[in-house]
Amino acid sequence: MIPKVRPSVRHVVSINDLQVEEIESIFELAQKYLDELGDPNVPYRIGRRRKSHPASDNVSDQILATLFYEPSTRTRLSFESAMLRLGGEIITSADPATSSAKKGESLADSVRVVGNYADLIVIRHPRDGAARLAAEYSPVPVINGGDGSHEHPTQTLCDIFTLKKKNKTLKKLNVAIAGDLKGSRTIHSFVYALARFGAYIVPKPAPGMELPPHVDRRLREEFQCTFKTGQGSIDAVYQTPNEPHQAALFSEPDFEVSVRSANRELTVKSGARDNKIAAVYVTRFQKERWANKEQQYPKIDAEFLKEAKYSKASVLHPLPRVDELDVALDSDVRAVYFEQAAYGVPVRMALISLLLQIEGGLARYEGGFSRERMPIYDQALEVGLRCTNHNCIVHDETEAPYVRNKFHLVRTSGHPRLRCLYCETDMESFAIASKKNKWYSTDPYDLGKIPSNNLKDFIFFASDAEAQENGFHFKGRHGERKSS
Repeated sequence: MIPKVRPSVRHVVSINDLQVEEIESIFELAQKYLDELGDPNVPYRIGRRRKSHPASDNVSDQILATLFYEPSTRTRLSFESAMLRLGGEIITSADPATSSAKKGESLADSVRVVGNYADLIVIRHPRDGAARLAAEYSPVPVINGGDGSHEHPTQTLCDIFTLKKKNKTLKKLNVAIAGDLKGSRTIHSFVYALARFGAYIVPKPAPGMELPPHVDRRLREEFQCTFKTGQGSIDAVYQTPNEPHQAALFSEPDFEVSVRSANRELTVKSGARDNKIAAVYVTRFQKERWANKEQQYPKIDAEFLKEAKYSKASVLHPLPRVDELDVALDSDVRAVYFEQAAYGVPVRMALISLLLQIEGGLARYEGGFSRERMPIYDQALEVGLRCTNHNCIVHDETEAPYVRNKFHLVRTSGHPRLRCLYCETDMESFAIASKKNKWYSTDPYDLGKIPSNNLKDFIFFASDAEAQENGFHFKGRHGERKSS
């Protein structure tokens, strides 16, 4: 049983836990901190501690805990710096080898304990969906500092803040993303945010490292992006609609990209401000996620940036870099990755302030960030379908007593499907079984017919064979076609 938490507890596990207006509020507050506390010699650096205001806030009584099960430099230290600059205190567990995790303690138990020591927890974990599990059990707000290959929302806040500082607006900007798009949690958060702010996403993956299918599908179906291929200054692009999140999945205003075929060759026109790339976002090879894999990997250097379309492109990188970003670019005026890293402090100061209501006038945030409501299927872990992502937290034996088979029922213009509540991996192939009538079906459209309040009357299995093993017969046999 998941313990009850205070109704006002706020969590940021995904970038999509934040509305665009809320992200803008974070940026406004981050800029305020830069204006008030910035280093006079380095405009993007926070150089002073915030003065306390005993009559209006109690930040000196607030404690931030960093609970890191994976190595980190920038994320952990920038969060700790942010809390100290605000005037609060920090405690940290930065090495699982010296924590109770080494003794076999579950994450669920750890956050319940740490929640009694601190007012806010930042967590990093190698398992996809670990941050969502932590949020289920924590009595205090949880911020995702990176969970497996899932998401890294606060890195994306820093990235979008940097882009907005350089370009004022993201709408219709061409933003290239290069490298490991499959295993990079930073990229997954980043593309969702780019789509929501109306940027055009130009993917340049390393071979075999394209965006995961479920991320690609969400961009197309839920963020109304259209994907087009062509030639010229833009080879391929996720085009966002004129008004992000409006029903424009199949419309193509302002943009026309053509393809080269055996019989003809057409030109490229764009509704973007121009066909040039406004930013190149570089990611490293995620070797910790691709063990023993040989890989040809793109390198961004002066030669790469010689193309005319990159003449004014800002070069961003979440860091650390390995070989994918030439050190010689550090002196190039287009290189902004160290400035980008510095913005981690004011941006995270702002997020902490909003979550802990340190600054005044934040009553409107009380009660939790609003989010899209989708029906949830909830079944014991021992029964039926489990998430197909083997790095999902549901497959961690230590966490088995604390997790369940939980899926959002997603109904979009495509096939109805199940989305893991923890890691957000989509599943389209499964068997739907009626507990009442003992039939099963492998037609995903039958999922779309189930009333949201009747999900508890069904069990989902990985295959028809598994459904049969559990005593269910194929829908239609013996005339059994009615719904339960």
